Amino acid sequence: MADDKSNATAYWKANLRLITGCMIVWAFVSYGCAILFRPLLSGIPVGGTDLGFWFAQQGSILTFIVLIFFYAWKMNRLDKQFGLGE
Repeated sequence: MADDKSNATAYWKANLRLITGCMIVWAFVSYGCAILFRPLLSGIPVGGTDLGFWFAQQGSILTFIVLIFFYAWKMNRLDKQFGLGE
């Protein structure tokens, strides 16, 4: 019983660590690169516009989609690691 509880606690901590990491990346790209660092990124051309504008319009969306697939891949590995795989 105690082993199951410690296994569940370790699984939950790993899950929260993964979620926190994904949220930090997403916040940095969507808020940091698109708003805070836009003046620094304005000199880098991407597709006819500057990099800061690109992050605000498309980069944050594409990063979010990549993070969804990354989260699913990592959670499948965590499930297998803790014996919860399908």
